Amino acid sequence: MARSPSYNRDAALDTALDLFWKKGYHATSLKDLEAALAMKPGSIYAAFTSKEALYLAALERYFTRNRAALQTLFSQADAPLKALADHLRATAQSRRPTAPSQACMLVKTILSATADDSALAQAAQGYMTEMSGVFAAAFDRARDLGALPREADTARLARRYQANLTALRIEAESG
Repeated sequence: MARSPSYNRDAALDTALDLFWKKGYHATSLKDLEAALAMKPGSIYAAFTSKEALYLAALERYFTRNRAALQTLFSQADAPLKALADHLRATAQSRRPTAPSQACMLVKTILSATADDSALAQAAQGYMTEMSGVFAAAFDRARDLGALPREADTARLARRYQANLTALRIEAESG
């Protein structure tokens, strides 16, 4: 009879997410993961296959949570442009003392990836593209409500919006 794991996968992923988000992929050692997860190396590899696979799972969790929160925020807003502006303003003004990092984990991944871990950068870039779609949907909704001209290029607006958010998070990280 197979033993059930003696760890909580969700809790382990949350802990790994916080650690990777704070330190980054390269600066997080197996010893760091062992200590944070309270797991031995063999258990980490049995549960997640590799450090890279664990990072990818944590990155997916980060993206999924943020996408869901923003989709809810923008889809429920009576005025999508105001919601987008409020979100941008809040990002510019916020210091998130409880967050492991002030920068976006997706951006940190892209900026720190090397040729040896291109799978990480590709995953993060894919998530960034999907997130741009969330912003485009908010601009689409604003256009449909008459807040933007019919000919507005919502995909372009979304990319610009995302670029501004990215710059704000990078600036917040650097102090």
